[in-house]
Amino acid sequence: MRYAFGHGIGPLACLLIGACASSGVDTGPGTGGASGGTGVGGAGGSAGSGAGAGTSGAGTSGTAGTGGVARGGASGTAGVGTTGTGGRGGAAGSGTAGRGGAAGTGAAGTTGTGGSSCTTPPAPSALVGWASVGTATTGGGSATPQTVTTVAALNAAAAGSGAAVIYVTGVLPNGAVTIGSNKTIVGLCGAELHGHVDIVGSSNVIVRNIKIVGYGVGNCALDPSYDSAVGCSSGNDAVTVERGNHIWFDHDDISDGTDGNLDITLGADDVTVSWTKFHYTARTDNTGNDSTGAAGHRYSNLIGGSDNSSADMGKLNITWHHNWWADRVVERQPRIRYGQNHLFNNLWTSSGDNYCVRAGTNAHILLENNAFVGVKTPTEFNNTADQGTSYITFTNNLVSGGSGTPATGGGGTPFTTPSYTYMLDANSGVQAAVQAGAGPQ
Repeated sequence: MRYAFGHGIGPLACLLIGACASSGVDTGPGTGGASGGTGVGGAGGSAGSGAGAGTSGAGTSGTAGTGGVARGGASGTAGVGTTGTGGRGGAAGSGTAGRGGAAGTGAAGTTGTGGSSCTTPPAPSALVGWASVGTATTGGGSATPQTVTTVAALNAAAAGSGAAVIYVTGVLPNGAVTIGSNKTIVGLCGAELHGHVDIVGSSNVIVRNIKIVGYGVGNCALDPSYDSAVGCSSGNDAVTVERGNHIWFDHDDISDGTDGNLDITLGADDVTVSWTKFHYTARTDNTGNDSTGAAGHRYSNLIGGSDNSSADMGKLNITWHHNWWADRVVERQPRIRYGQNHLFNNLWTSSGDNYCVRAGTNAHILLENNAFVGVKTPTEFNNTADQGTSYITFTNNLVSGGSGTPATGGGGTPFTTPSYTYMLDANSGVQAAVQAGAGPQ
């Protein structure tokens, strides 16, 4: 603490008692307290007091020091001293305040673009082949699409011969479906039909972008028409085509038909099958009189159901392009009677098969730029008699990793020039293209 003294008593006495007051006149200002040691801001001097009037001395500010106490100056002449000026404190420390981090900025993320909305089907491939000949194949044409989600609704929409475009959504459980003339059936977003599809006596039909699964998934006995005394051939095909004309299957997946996957018989004509995959689930169907033992009745495509069908003469004209015979197909890839069948840019990877394409009676077959990969016997005749009535033209096909020499020639009329326009892909690119593109999109 700092004190200020007047001159009324001696300096020594004042120092001893620590305070003085007298009636003497203050002769001058007192001096400020002595500087403290170096420190943080010394305190200012206290005001001197005196009985007599006088001018108070103004104390000078103490020098900032560390913990030093400033001494008061000498007192002035006696009198009432006014409050002396306090010593000035040390300067406040200075420093720049740290700046807060700027707010982070960034544009909001855009919403990702999703896939198909499940309301619009992918576009079909170009129609090529026998289904394009004559009146062509238009299906339901420009009819307003209707969407079905049950077998009953599909049968109702596909009945009769009126033009209709029918979208199928979801997985329709085992059932039988009949498709009338002038219909387009399109699967949306992974749609599946299970059971059996009939296109019998119907013309101008398109079936595309859909998965069709027969009753016999792993076991022919699952088919409601199965007769154990007969075997798998007593059951249903996944798809049966009979007697109609101008029919087009495009970008489909057809599997596990009890008897066959897609059979075309009884005078059906002007058919194109494009970008479709055929395959089977593993099974052994070794009961009945048609038993094939461990091979199972995995026979995919029968063209012409009898050697004595006069109605088939000049019909059963079918184009197969960019199709894929895949897992576990054993025979009939396809097996052909009558008709002119044109196969180009197809793929076979059905290892473990007995044969791929077989020529039966009066079969006229043209194979161009196909790929047979790891399969047995790309082509063969059914027997010597059938070889005398049939002909196989085998041009620029890729055969790799399999066994068996392709059968060619024959005693029938060669089929070398189809009556429609088409383009061939190089056989070297067929496997990649078909594996990427066959089946629903």
